[in-house]
Amino acid sequence: MREKSKIKRGVSLYSYQEEFYTGKLNLEQCIAEVAKTGAKGIELLPEQMLKGFPKVSEEFVDQWFGWMDQYGVEPVAYDAFLDNKLFPNRLLTLEENVDMMVRDLKLANKLGFKVLRTLVSTPLEVVKASLPYAEEYGVKIALEVHAPFTFGTPWFEERMEYIISSGTKWFGIMPDLGIFVKRIPPVMEQRHIRDGGTPEIITFVSENYENGVDKDETLEVVKKMKNANKVDLAYAELARHLIYTDPKILKDYIPYIMHVHGKYYDITDDYKEPSIPYKDIINILDEAGYDGYIDSEYEGNRHIQDFMEVDSVKQVQRHQELLKSLLDN
Repeated sequence: MREKSKIKRGVSLYSYQEEFYTGKLNLEQCIAEVAKTGAKGIELLPEQMLKGFPKVSEEFVDQWFGWMDQYGVEPVAYDAFLDNKLFPNRLLTLEENVDMMVRDLKLANKLGFKVLRTLVSTPLEVVKASLPYAEEYGVKIALEVHAPFTFGTPWFEERMEYIISSGTKWFGIMPDLGIFVKRIPPVMEQRHIRDGGTPEIITFVSENYENGVDKDETLEVVKKMKNANKVDLAYAELARHLIYTDPKILKDYIPYIMHVHGKYYDITDDYKEPSIPYKDIINILDEAGYDGYIDSEYEGNRHIQDFMEVDSVKQVQRHQELLKSLLDN
């Protein structure tokens, strides 16, 4: 019997985007729902959820930490968005980008976060210029490894080469489990069929994806099918943007992993995620010594909105039960 895992459980409040947008849950209620699951980590999207962002009052900061104490949780990851295309006629300059990064590092520090998520679109030179400020404010910059990018791609290798060669402790990676999609999520399949896709063609695309058939080739075959419609083509195109990476690759990068996004599209009634091999991923991370957070990140809402009411609260509860069962056994 193995020792109890040191991996910690958290929730990205992005998971509750449906209820937050419709007003069913406010920020405090989202935090309360996380606490009910037994998770301890809070991941925040400040641009989405903080009124007046990027300015926050001292009263709000006090309230924020009051909530952390009240609900027995802690801030773990701050999701930043670098608005490089803020203006319609030009990209932001390096200095403007760094100013924006520093703004977020300061706010992350003020709210108690130790990790700042930055997106795949963040230029490497912006990260490099921001590292002195990351150290000053005590907040590590974690690059989200997100589909269709993954380990081994030129984009990733360039950044890893810098992390390793510089020896920096303030820049690392945040794998998103969406890079481990072994089969196309059933909620995506079913949505495309409801939208008018041809069931046989949808199944053909799904089976090809699961069997590792070249995705460009699959798209070309679908294009040549006389009965293929726009939805079928859209589904074959969607498959091109999903990716399956062997989870064993995680073992090689444990020292550089600062946080993990527990992406999922649906947790079924029997507490399974049909598209992502969670058991394999958790076992690899655990055995390799990862001791940070995995945060639930529900992204299935957009695939079911057309025919049923989204219940993100239930989905997060189920995902946390799945994580707990894998971490405690």
